[in-house]
Amino acid sequence: MKVNDNTSISMPIRNMLAIIAAVAVGAWAYFGINEQLNKHSTQLELFQKDLEHNTEFRIKYPRGELGQSSGEAELFMLVEHIAGLLEEVEEEVKSMRDNAVNIEFLQERTKKLTEDVEKLIRNGSGH
Repeated sequence: MKVNDNTSISMPIRNMLAIIAAVAVGAWAYFGINEQLNKHSTQLELFQKDLEHNTEFRIKYPRGELGQSSGEAELFMLVEHIAGLLEEVEEEVKSMRDNAVNIEFLQERTKKLTEDVEKLIRNGSGH
């Protein structure tokens, strides 16, 4: 049997269409599988990159190497402000302690003066 470019093959059209359809389905399946593999590969690369960034953040953030967020800076400012208010309140409480001692001293003095005035009145009215 000699085969060349002029060799004719007799084949039913149904078989030829089946072969063409099989080749088309095979090509479609190949490119579909290839697309899914590329998609999964891209997702894996993105996940790996996110994991690396997360690990870097997890290690560096507690050390303060990444700076502060605006929310944290605001919280630190509030803590500083509240600490200042607390110091003022402590000073006021300390001054109130002194006032309590002074009030007791003045009450004793007033009581003593009242007793002295009553004695003078009693002694003055008897003469």
